[in-house]
Amino acid sequence: MNKKVATALSGGAVLALALTGCSDDSGKETEAWAKKVCDKVQPEVKKIQEANTSINEASKEKSSSEEVKKTDAAAFDKISGAYKSLAGAVDQAGPPPVDDGEKLHQDAVKELRTISSKYGQLRKTVEGLDTKDQAKFAEGLQGVATKLDALGKSGDKALSKLQSGDVGKAMAEQEGCKRPGNSPKV
Repeated sequence: MNKKVATALSGGAVLALALTGCSDDSGKETEAWAKKVCDKVQPEVKKIQEANTSINEASKEKSSSEEVKKTDAAAFDKISGAYKSLAGAVDQAGPPPVDDGEKLHQDAVKELRTISSKYGQLRKTVEGLDTKDQAKFAEGLQGVATKLDALGKSGDKALSKLQSGDVGKAMAEQEGCKRPGNSPKV
């Protein structure tokens, strides 16, 4: 059951990586804006990846229900904090210097804060699961996996818009927004 949680969680991490762009460079103002955001992205993406790893390890090690519960709750808390920090980074950078920059900025910050809140709610849900009854615990984890899947599919429209055009080009050039290695585009 925990493998479904880990798989769904991986989908949610895609939203953090959606801040990365592709293509070549852009105007100096846009580059400066992208640098403000991207300098703060990489540490948060790393936290999300670490949380994913902890959930995967807990499921592979055939951990007890109590250990799975504790690991998942801590991971969701970490992810919630990472998305909150990503929202803060975008918010502090202000609107990008492009047409419709204010709307792009507001939409991205709102979406990142919403994702943070939803992961916080998942943490509370996991903490409330009954580990004494294996069937109820598995059923509860299935419910969490369903919510995670929905969260992963909830759409990253604002972030996709944020990474498009000149802003996306500028972000792609920033070290903090580059994908490591030859990771597939998300």
